[in-house]
Amino acid sequence: MSDPARSTLQGSPLGSSGDEPGTSRAVRDMFESVAPRYDFLNHFLSAGRDIAWRRATARALRARLSQPGSLAVDVCCGTGDLALQFARFSAGRVVGTDFCHPMLERARRKITATPHSVFFLEADTLSLPFRDDSLDVVSTAFGFRNLANYARGLGEMRRVLKPGGTLAVLEFSRVHVPVIGPLFRLYFRRILPRIGTLISGVAGPYQYLPDSVSRFPDQLALAQMMRDTGYINVRYRNFSLGAAALHLGQKE
Repeated sequence: MSDPARSTLQGSPLGSSGDEPGTSRAVRDMFESVAPRYDFLNHFLSAGRDIAWRRATARALRARLSQPGSLAVDVCCGTGDLALQFARFSAGRVVGTDFCHPMLERARRKITATPHSVFFLEADTLSLPFRDDSLDVVSTAFGFRNLANYARGLGEMRRVLKPGGTLAVLEFSRVHVPVIGPLFRLYFRRILPRIGTLISGVAGPYQYLPDSVSRFPDQLALAQMMRDTGYINVRYRNFSLGAAALHLGQKE
C-alpha cells in the first residue's frame, strides 16, 4: 500500500515512507507478477512508442557507445530492450542489470534471437557491483521512478561513471499541452490501468503505474535533481509531447 506521506522526490510510492528495503521488496514482487506479459503490455499500452523512445535514446548515446572499449550499463533493465538497442552501436561492452530475476530470464532469452553481444547481471541499482569511475554510460528506461530512493540512485550511478561519462534517464513525464495534457492524463489514470489489469490478470501493477508517474518529478524537477547530485550539462528531450522524456547529464 502506498503512503501518502511519502515525499514526491524521495522514491517509489510503494511501501511505507522511509522503509527502503520494504519498498525494494514490493517493487521486485510487483515486477515478478507481470514479467510474463511485460513486453506485450508495454508495446500495446504505448501504441509501440516505447520502442521508438528506446531507439532514440540509443541514438543519442551513439557517439559514446561507438568508442572502442566503451562500457555501457543499463540499470533497471527489465527484459533488456534498451541494452539490446545499445548493442547495435557499441564498439565495446553492454551490460544490463536488474534485481528482478524473472525479468532477467526474459532478457537473456532475447540474446539467442539476436546477433548482439549483451551480458545481463542480477544487481540492485542502489548498490551497483562496479568500481568507482569505471563506466562510460549508465542508463535506465522506465525504471528510475521505481527506485526506493531517487537521490541515492542518482548518486550511485554517478559513482560508477567515469569523469565525462554520460547518464541517460528515459522516464514517463508530464504532457503540459492544453487539452491534450488532460486527455492523456485521463487515459493514463483511468483507462490504461483497466486495460493492463484485463490483459495481465494482475490488478496492482497497472494502478501503480499512473500513481508512480503522478508522484515522479516532472522534466524540470528531475533535471534539477541531477544538477543537485553533481551532474553537469544536464538537458532533456520530450517524446510524444512529454509523455516521456530523456534526461542526459555528464559526470564532471
